[in-house]
Amino acid sequence: MSNKRALIITGSMVQDHEFIYPFYRLKEDKVDVDVFNGSNQQVLGFFGTKIPPQKDDKIIQQKDIDVNKYNLLVIPGGVKAMEHMRLNKDLIEIIKKFNQEKKLIACICSGIFLMISAKIIKDKKVSGYYAWQDDIENAGGKFIDAEVVVDSNLITSPHYKYVGEWMGKVISLIK
Repeated sequence: MSNKRALIITGSMVQDHEFIYPFYRLKEDKVDVDVFNGSNQQVLGFFGTKIPPQKDDKIIQQKDIDVNKYNLLVIPGGVKAMEHMRLNKDLIEIIKKFNQEKKLIACICSGIFLMISAKIIKDKKVSGYYAWQDDIENAGGKFIDAEVVVDSNLITSPHYKYVGEWMGKVISLIK
């Protein structure tokens, strides 16, 4: 799978599983992965995982994000990370642009909050953690209680226990 590129947007206190599994799974399939973590250095996930894991993994700065260079946007969850990230209006605009360009957007658990803030789930079937059902419906989305939900360019999953199914669908669609 050459010439494919993904951007993972995340932040301090990300749900570690929801970052690490997609990060390595995409690399396994020869997808180039860039990470935006809101910093110019490694940050820590909720359980203490370094994000990104190695000091030589590419951390991209927000000003350098060019939507046209990517085939896929990955949005892992982590409530604390989302609380801060969704306040970054420029980052929300980047998510909107990925959607406008019909780029694949893979989102899991509380990452749905960034999609809600970007106003891209109206009239879309999406999954997210069950506690966010009201938020999804209030944003005009149709909440689906399933391991993975695909609607157009959006691939959503409710919980890290489904990262395998979620990334399996992502990999099949990016090919």
